[in-house]
Amino acid sequence: MAGFSDREQGGEGGEQAATAKRVDSPGDPADPMGSAGGRLGARHRLDRRGECWAIRLNGGKSVGGEFLDLVLQAGLVVKLVLLLLLAASILSWALIGYKWRALRGAEEDDSTFLDAYRHDPLDTVFEAARDLDRSPLAVIFLSGCEVMKRNPRPEGEGDSSESALAYRRKLTRAIQWAARGERQHAERGLTFLATVGSSAPFVGLFGTVVGIINTFQGIGVAGNASLAVVGPGMAEALIATAVGLLAAIPASVAYNVFIAGIEENNSAGELFAEELAEDLVTLRAQGAAQAES
Repeated sequence: MAGFSDREQGGEGGEQAATAKRVDSPGDPADPMGSAGGRLGARHRLDRRGECWAIRLNGGKSVGGEFLDLVLQAGLVVKLVLLLLLAASILSWALIGYKWRALRGAEEDDSTFLDAYRHDPLDTVFEAARDLDRSPLAVIFLSGCEVMKRNPRPEGEGDSSESALAYRRKLTRAIQWAARGERQHAERGLTFLATVGSSAPFVGLFGTVVGIINTFQGIGVAGNASLAVVGPGMAEALIATAVGLLAAIPASVAYNVFIAGIEENNSAGELFAEELAEDLVTLRAQGAAQAES
């Protein structure tokens, strides 16, 4: 009986130990407390493993959240850099839109003017040129006509006389000055685009350096190099770099496109200037011959 009682007590003790083991086991699905503990432990391990993707602070708010939040958390110098780059980007886009409309309008008016110049009488061409104020070729034509009106051909003047040669030189200079003025007008504002395209990345790089400096200062204050300390400063640095590229790339592309279009228009203007000078000299000689007859 004593042995049987001992075995019975030993069996009860073994069952209690097994039950306690099941209760303490965090992964036993039979116990809700153990299951919850296992889930919490697994979640903690996942958060630790995914620390490089999302740093959670203040009750789970991610540092890599809204762009505006990162900007507001940036230092004063970085904010000034971002403000400067934003202003440069806005001005660049406004200038890009203005130059695109101006070049497109100039091409359309040049085509209309050349069509009138090739087929219509001089009086009709003159009236069309006055209406097509966006056409550089029309401006060049009006400059040549103004010189011709101010310098009528004297009676008895030969084509090889000194006065005729002087008139040709004067007419050529006037047309060339008009063409140069139209070229300068077309290139106005491109210097700003070139400056933004070349300097904005370096301004963003300056913001990057400041962000890195702030990062090291945060490491020194916190006494550790965890992602919670490094992340905000690196985010500031990356934002400054991204905004710098965002301002520089459109300005550089637009500058190259506009320069190519302006060079093409300038080549057409030079050819037209030479043709106009010859036509006006011939027209002046014909007018003088008709007057003599």
